[in-house]
Amino acid sequence: MRVLVTGATGYIGTAVIAELVAAGHTVLGVARSDEGANALASRGIEVRRGDLTEPEALAEAARACDGVVHTAFIHDFSRFAENAQIERVAVEAILEALAGSDKPLVISSGLLMMRPGAVLTETDVGADFGRGGTENLVAAAAQRGVRTAAIRLAPTVHSKDDRGFTPRLIDVARRSGVAAYIGDGANRWPAVHRLDAARLYRLALEKGSPGARYHAVGDEGVPTRQIAEAIGRHLNLPVQSLPAEKAAEHFGFLGMFFGIDAPATAHVTHAELGWAPREPGLLAGLATDAYYQSGSKY
Repeated sequence: MRVLVTGATGYIGTAVIAELVAAGHTVLGVARSDEGANALASRGIEVRRGDLTEPEALAEAARACDGVVHTAFIHDFSRFAENAQIERVAVEAILEALAGSDKPLVISSGLLMMRPGAVLTETDVGADFGRGGTENLVAAAAQRGVRTAAIRLAPTVHSKDDRGFTPRLIDVARRSGVAAYIGDGANRWPAVHRLDAARLYRLALEKGSPGARYHAVGDEGVPTRQIAEAIGRHLNLPVQSLPAEKAAEHFGFLGMFFGIDAPATAHVTHAELGWAPREPGLLAGLATDAYYQSGSKY
């Protein structure tokens, strides 16, 4: 299968490309910059220049492929609503290009903000705004002859090359001299290893059910106090509770997320796709030196 991958040079996208190529697929990777294009070409990946602000270019590339994996997003949390709308317009263009073709489209979504405090399953439907609105749009497009699927990513997609929330927590602990959590730290975060998530994208592309939602969840819910304790042990720092009103000051933008309770299961995903995590869990990763050698991009 020839597969268009958006976000091809990103943290998730690069792992997805490696998984697809290893399974015998060919990839057309979208790159925003010369640097990204050169990185893809050096791996033997065909390159299409563009980004989410060029929906028609993405649509044209989608028509030329047998399927699409969408991992791109503009990770500027100060403009989250605007960036979610940019993504929606791009996804709508891709859906229009694929309508009636029965080609697969696998998009990326998230679990953290769906319904705090409840154990989320694949049958739960999120609110119809932001990235949740795009997910719902894609699920409905299964009625238009597109074999759609949404991968709901855990908030921590971790590995030694992590660029997201996990290294941000480590950076904050190093700078502040304390490994902190919010309140009693009993709120739970699901987590998944990057390589396990990449394998799920491939399986959804190859055999996902039209309109399906799948959960990239290895650890169903790690208490945030345990995350802080693991970081504190490795950095030899004290572990401390912070009141919610101090979270933004201490954690920056991450403060609005780290106190959320968002456990999730992946039972439907396991049953439908035969997917199960193979890689170490988050706490096992945080016990190794490798997780402390990468840095946050935020």
